[in-house]
Amino acid sequence: MFELRRKYKEELVSKLKEELQITNTMLVPRLEKIVISVGAGDYAKDSKIMQNIADTISLIAGQKAIITKAKKSVAGFKMREGMPMGVKVTLRGNMMYNFLEKLIVIALPRVKDFRGIKRNGFDGRGNYSFGLNEQLMFPEVVYDDIMVTHGMNITIITSTNSDKEAFKLLEMFGMPFAKGR
Repeated sequence: MFELRRKYKEELVSKLKEELQITNTMLVPRLEKIVISVGAGDYAKDSKIMQNIADTISLIAGQKAIITKAKKSVAGFKMREGMPMGVKVTLRGNMMYNFLEKLIVIALPRVKDFRGIKRNGFDGRGNYSFGLNEQLMFPEVVYDDIMVTHGMNITIITSTNSDKEAFKLLEMFGMPFAKGR
């Protein structure tokens, strides 16, 4: 457990310093946090389904997820202030490394016809976002316990402002990026 954290400290810091030509160890890119979020969409009106989604994301993340609420009313989306909008959880420290390891080693290889995650999910500030179509790829999720199949957005926030450095960091962690551009 926490193999990625050990690998980062013992191996990757020196490799990243060399490859990115960084002299100061404190400037080596590192993971800061991982945010997992689910937009509820049509299910926002059903509190049982919202709680089920929150419980599923909590199981996957290993940390309690919160149900986010609308900050203001938007008539076009039929949303009122205070209505549930989605579910999110922010992971830091050991929980973050544990989740990333589980994602890379267990969950992504279980996706049918998986050819890697897209390389174009970087935002220009060293953060990487991608989406998963369903939660069933995680081993903690029991099919009989879920009410609806839903996807999730995963955002990996790094300490660098460079997409190139963040890509190198994630690639060294073993993130299965798609071949090509």
